[in-house]
Amino acid sequence: MVITIDPASAVAPFEQIRAQLADQARAGALPAGTRLPTVRGLAGELGLAPNTVARAYRELEADGVIETRGRSGSFVAAVGDTAQRAASEAALEYAHRAHRLGLTRDEAITTVLAAFDAVYDG
Repeated sequence: MVITIDPASAVAPFEQIRAQLADQARAGALPAGTRLPTVRGLAGELGLAPNTVARAYRELEADGVIETRGRSGSFVAAVGDTAQRAASEAALEYAHRAHRLGLTRDEAITTVLAAFDAVYDG
């Protein structure tokens, strides 16, 4: 596992950690079951505050990328199925909400495509 922090980046350090760990898990560089360093250990290695690493780990756990097993530590979860399931749930929730708001199907799709453009291209 290799994590690098660019202090000159406009991206917050916790987000740099989150994105790099998620990418490595998704690519298989961190296979499911891989034990991650402790929050304090990784914070010390990167020269960051423990709360910064803890926030990245919390977000990764919320996204289903990692799982925390109490005192045993944090481990890479089976990313593929979890990520796909979470994305499907979010899409369904969005579709229901757009419908309740009275958007047509085309308006809802246009709105979500604009959001994707902002996130993926922006």
